[in-house]
Amino acid sequence: MTKKSRRTHSPAFKAKVALAAVKGDKTLAELAQLFDVHPNQITLWKNQLLEGAAGVFG
Repeated sequence: MTKKSRRTHSPAFKAKVALAAVKGDKTLAELAQLFDVHPNQITLWKNQLLEGAAGVFG
């Protein structure tokens, strides 16, 4: 059995996925399949985006 290496995603990719989740055009399952990322990861990135969005206007 070979050990699976962890993937690292760029901040730009995370932002793109999180913005797609915020839009709400597609379900989490559809986004997960489209971007090849677990739905829980998308939810985490979406929450981080929403929490940090207030800092943009601060």
